[in-house]
Amino acid sequence: MTATTKFGLGAVLAAAALFTGGAMAQDAGHSKDYRTFLQGGQIEYGDIGDSYSADLVMYLAGNQFMVMEELIQDFLAGHPDIESVYVETIPPGQILKGQILKQGQIDGKDTAMNPDIYASVNLGHLKTLAGKEIMDSYMIYTHNKLELMVAKGNPKGIEGPQDLGRDDLVQSHPNPLTEGIFKFYGSAMLKDMGLYEKVTANAECRSCWAIEGKTWFTARHHRETPDRIEKGEADVGIVWVTEVVEAKKHGRKIDGVAIQAPLNKADEVGYAIGRLKTGRNAENAEQYLAYLATDAAQAIYAKYGFVPATPAELTLRPLSQ
Repeated sequence: MTATTKFGLGAVLAAAALFTGGAMAQDAGHSKDYRTFLQGGQIEYGDIGDSYSADLVMYLAGNQFMVMEELIQDFLAGHPDIESVYVETIPPGQILKGQILKQGQIDGKDTAMNPDIYASVNLGHLKTLAGKEIMDSYMIYTHNKLELMVAKGNPKGIEGPQDLGRDDLVQSHPNPLTEGIFKFYGSAMLKDMGLYEKVTANAECRSCWAIEGKTWFTARHHRETPDRIEKGEADVGIVWVTEVVEAKKHGRKIDGVAIQAPLNKADEVGYAIGRLKTGRNAENAEQYLAYLATDAAQAIYAKYGFVPATPAELTLRPLSQ
C-alpha cells in the first residue's frame, strides 16, 4: 500500500465529522466509517488518502458497518496478494452524489471519485451509474428489515410503528436526502400508516430538527440514533434490525421493538452491489464480488442479523434488467 500521511488522534476523530463541507452534529463514532484493513489484521482509521492507493476501494451503504471487520479480514485471509482494503460505510446517497458524481472532501481532503466497488440499498443508485456508463452489472448480496430502536427496557412503552404518532415521543430518524433507509423505506412505512406529515412536517434536511424538539433528522443514523437514545435526547428511531442486534451485542442501553410485515419492508429491501469500470483494481473487485457469493461470506452477514441472499440473487446480472 502506498504510504499515506497519518492523522493525529484529534484529526482522525475530526476527519469523519465533515463530508463535502457539512459538519456532523457529533462524532458518535463516525471515524469508524473510514477504515483501511491490512493483511495481518491491522486496521487504520480515518486515512482518507487510502481511497487513492489501497488495493481495493469500496464505498458501501453505512448500515453494514458492523460486519466489515470480520468480513474483510476473512476475505483478506483467502487473498494474500491483496494487501489493503479501504472501506467507507456511510449513506449511499451521500456517496453517490458527493463522492462519485462530484469531488467530495472529508476534513478538507479529497476522496477518490472512482472506488472499485459501490453498494446501496437502492438499485436506482446503481442504475444512475449505469447511465453514466461506469457500471454495467450488479447482484443482490443480502437483505434487511426495519425495526424501532428504543432505550433499554422500553421505558416509553412503545409497542410498534403506530406509536410514532404519539405526541409525547422525541424521535430520531434517518434524513430523507442521503439515507436510503428513510428515503426509500422508512418514509414509505410512515406514509402507509398516514403518519408521514405528522412525524416529519414534510421537512427535507439533514442534521436538523424536522419538527423542533420532536423529530430529529440525522446525518448518519446508524451512529447517531443509538447515541441520542442513550443520552436521553431521543426516545425512538427507525433503524435496521441489524443495528439493534449490534448495539445489544456491545451492551449498549438499547432495545428493539419489532415492526411487523409488510410495514418492515422486508420484502423490498435488497442490498445491491457492483464494480465501477473506472476503478483502479478491477481484478480485486471481481474477486471480492465472487467472495460475497460464498457460504462463508453469507454466514458472516447472517451472524449480524442480515437475511442471506438466494443463489439466483448472488449471480451478477446486467443493470439493464
